[in-house]
Amino acid sequence: MSPSHIHLCIIQPGAHVPALGFLDQVRFFRYQFRRLGAEVTIGKNRLRHDAINFIFGAHTGFDQKLTQRYRCVFVNLEQLGELGAQVSPDYLRLLRAAPVVDYDGRNVSAYGAGACTSIVSFAYAPYLAAEGQQPIEERPLDVLFFGSMNERRLQLLREIEAAGCKVSVLPFGIFGAERDAEIRRAKAVFNCHFYDSARFEQARVFHCLSLGTPVISERTSGTQAPPQFDDSVFWVSADNIRTFFQKEFGASSFAYTARARLAAFCAHDVLDQYAMALESAQQYFAGQFTASTPWRPERVHIGSGKDYMPGWLNLDILPRAEPDVLLDLSVPLTLPKHLDSSLAGPVELRADAVDFIYANNVLEHVADLTQLMGNCLRLLKTGGQMLIEVPYEKARSAWQDPTHVRAFNENSWIYYADWFWYLGWFESRFAIVALEYLDEKLAVTTLEHAHFMRVRLQKVATSAQERTTARAVRPDFGGIPEDVI
Repeated sequence: MSPSHIHLCIIQPGAHVPALGFLDQVRFFRYQFRRLGAEVTIGKNRLRHDAINFIFGAHTGFDQKLTQRYRCVFVNLEQLGELGAQVSPDYLRLLRAAPVVDYDGRNVSAYGAGACTSIVSFAYAPYLAAEGQQPIEERPLDVLFFGSMNERRLQLLREIEAAGCKVSVLPFGIFGAERDAEIRRAKAVFNCHFYDSARFEQARVFHCLSLGTPVISERTSGTQAPPQFDDSVFWVSADNIRTFFQKEFGASSFAYTARARLAAFCAHDVLDQYAMALESAQQYFAGQFTASTPWRPERVHIGSGKDYMPGWLNLDILPRAEPDVLLDLSVPLTLPKHLDSSLAGPVELRADAVDFIYANNVLEHVADLTQLMGNCLRLLKTGGQMLIEVPYEKARSAWQDPTHVRAFNENSWIYYADWFWYLGWFESRFAIVALEYLDEKLAVTTLEHAHFMRVRLQKVATSAQERTTARAVRPDFGGIPEDVI
């Protein structure tokens, strides 16, 4: 591992759209770490074995066992403690056991300073500045609000509208460039607290200010903001919102004052905070020894793509899928197989060593399916299982993908189970444990509504009777000893 190699990982379970919101903070971390000379990469769900991993969104689920193989620093952007977000005990245990970067020191008491904790804040992001922006007073949107909605926030927005201002609410779940374009069209963004803990939402506000849009933010007696926001944000109490928007926001001088506050925000720099956080992480891991013994995975995921599974060995043949390792199981495989990658580190695949193989909509793409199934059989332990999801042949969706070379029905598994000898197998075979039909939303359904099939196979040792049958039908008798003289 290079001490200057940093990987920023966003945890996104399934296609959880709100995880895209972390891209704003991840880009800011990348910007600051690059200023410090670090080589920085960004990934979704993928950790790097050759880097220090700063992990965003671990509150949505993270296997703590991964910290045994990867250097992990957890970035907490949740409001924790009394009156804050309700997070799982597992997440708090994770924060206690590993290095943490937090945006608010008051969160630390919720998990306790464990390995080490660094506090950073957000500030001006010059990479968001755009040339030729529309003047504030000419922008078509009065006030823009985006984020999760609750009754408290809704009531404050009604107060703004009662002051004669039009509030545009961005539909929840729009992030990135599409959301930023709307922010640039607004005369101001309104920010208000979601939780009663009233922690300042600096992770949102810094982005708006950096885009060149003024921010009007609620401030309570418990709101504490980093100094770079004090003279950059228009602050207003909940009971004074209507008056503010009638008199100050509606005044001709608002745009002039707003430009001055945006300029004030640009003058702040927080590089020293990120330098301390990076140094703390590097020092924490500097004395830790990483075993050179290859990882021998017990769970293998074939065809990772968008369904990458942390903690599994994710295999694919396409670089754009960003698997742990590029490996084609549909060609002959010599075992043990030694692999290496920046994500997984050194890996050894051995025969009879894997507990579980998952193949989700992969088999319909494979040219030599019997070779792939044979390799999977060799990798699995006796008793190990393979879970397969494939298109059902009678569904119209089975052939909508031009890369499909086959579809499947109930008889597609006979050769891997009862007629194993046709494939040259002898000592072991698959047994069909379960077969069920799935609808277009992947819910279990009946045959007439099937779009997909889910099949669970188990590796079993062949019986004496089965091996005798194999000897009877195979041209080589299943192998004859040489009987050396």
